[in-house]
Amino acid sequence: MKKIYFKVLTFSMIGLALWGMSSCKKDGFLGQTTTSNLTQSTVFADSANTVAFLSNIYSNVGFSFNPGRFLYGPILSPTTNGGLDAASDEAEVYTSAGSTALAFESGTINAAVVTDDAYKNSYTNIRAVNQLLANLPKSPINNFTKTQMRAEAHFLRAWYYAILLKHYGGVHIVNDKIYNYTDAIPAKRNTYAETVNYILADCDTAALELPTVQSGLNYGRASKGACLALKSRVLLYAASPLFNGQSIGDGATKELVGYATYDKERWKLAEDAAIAVIGTGAYKLNVDNATAPGYGFQHLFTLPLNTEYIFELMRGNNADFESLWQPPSRTGKNGALPLQGLVDAFPMNTGKAITDPTSGYDPQNPYANRDPRLDYTVIRDQTLIQNRLSSGKSPINIFTGTYNGQSTGPDAVNVGTRTGYYTNKMLDPDAVSQDFTHPTKRCWPLIRYAEILLNYAEAANEYEGPTTQVYQAVEAIRQRAGLNPYQLPTGLNQADMRKAIQNERRIELAFEEHRFWDVRRWKIADQTDNIQTYGMEVDRNNASVTYKTFPVRKRNFRTAMYLWPFPQTEVAKSPEMLQNPGY
Repeated sequence: MKKIYFKVLTFSMIGLALWGMSSCKKDGFLGQTTTSNLTQSTVFADSANTVAFLSNIYSNVGFSFNPGRFLYGPILSPTTNGGLDAASDEAEVYTSAGSTALAFESGTINAAVVTDDAYKNSYTNIRAVNQLLANLPKSPINNFTKTQMRAEAHFLRAWYYAILLKHYGGVHIVNDKIYNYTDAIPAKRNTYAETVNYILADCDTAALELPTVQSGLNYGRASKGACLALKSRVLLYAASPLFNGQSIGDGATKELVGYATYDKERWKLAEDAAIAVIGTGAYKLNVDNATAPGYGFQHLFTLPLNTEYIFELMRGNNADFESLWQPPSRTGKNGALPLQGLVDAFPMNTGKAITDPTSGYDPQNPYANRDPRLDYTVIRDQTLIQNRLSSGKSPINIFTGTYNGQSTGPDAVNVGTRTGYYTNKMLDPDAVSQDFTHPTKRCWPLIRYAEILLNYAEAANEYEGPTTQVYQAVEAIRQRAGLNPYQLPTGLNQADMRKAIQNERRIELAFEEHRFWDVRRWKIADQTDNIQTYGMEVDRNNASVTYKTFPVRKRNFRTAMYLWPFPQTEVAKSPEMLQNPGY
């Protein structure tokens, strides 16, 4: 981090901090603010401007989660090409045009081509937090509100450091310092352990002053529950193989990218952190198997207010995911396309894997009697999707050939989709992109309770083995999914339970920014991402139908790719800034 970088921050966070995002929630604390000619003194001399400054920091919390995160094309008119889902074995990029996602798919990612958004966005917002903390005491706001805002700022700083941590490992901790472009700015990285501890300390500071949950106009703001949940995630990562004594670094970088030695007690810390969230009693899974098996799982993502979301990006009426993931006939475009490997990971509705010879799986009727979450996650040939202008639902024709008098259209395999699938996760079944007669009121789920249950199950299984409580945590999610029976096989050993938990995370949390990080922290990405990927071609000849898989792309993975490279432009600014191993 050198002078040019912080010169940009100085301008952007004072001159533009209150500009807001036009797509943010209009009727809540993220409402758009339009002001001009603002300086640091005028911002914090006004209570409304001070509140808006904090709201702007919130508006960026979902950038890493964003399924349209990676761009390609001209600078002035870029197009999205997926997010971290496309950079993992969940999905394929929409187009073979260049993007960070494609570079991860092909194994060509390097410091010169990687997007700098994780580095720049995180430090921009960390600096904004420090500006707020420094100036809040003199703002004309009552003391109770100041206390709440100060606590929220500590959480947000922890949030952005946690994003840096999972991308890069240990990073430079600026503490409360506000650097200007005239300052000599240190760039030496703190160790992985120091970065983890700093995040945990900020979470603890924030949790002391925040309510367990937020409500009313404060819904979506940081809460004590969010602080505890972020600690659960950070400590689970810290206990995982990539960081817990199996670092990919050596010499000067070894302690920057992980702990030097393994400590089993880190799993206990992660277990206890998840228990702390569960113990609040404030959160529960959204369950509804009466309307349809697993309906609570689908319906959850259309509910802006629910008991499962712990931290979320607030949004107003939107078609965020419909515009990315729905097929071209519904004016969706540019979202990542699910791969066959993800589809195959979903079990039958009895909970048995499709590879189990007793499961009843039929390759020529591959979607029959499957885990209900499959249909709620993936759009396949003949999935019913809402038409424009609320004129009912009709099937999506992804097949080749002719069926019911119809032939290949814009949604077909190798026409609209490169894999034979589109994404259905988090979509409103009654909404269509660019049709504003039925806008969706969704928020983006950044942390939800299902993750915490799986965090607990994983940490407890690694520390204690497959106890009754581990079974119960995983089975609660399988029961909500509509599996019948939902129980896991009895008598699983630790390795069997580990495999079950890993697959449950893969399907329950698909397209929610988990798979990319999970396979890395488990240190199995050299297996999951070094593969030939496949899609599905459905050939129809009226009454006759056949299903056959086809190759999509040969993926390549290098050991260096367990972590992101720091952008070359940042490394070049200072010899103190050590690049991650392999780059």
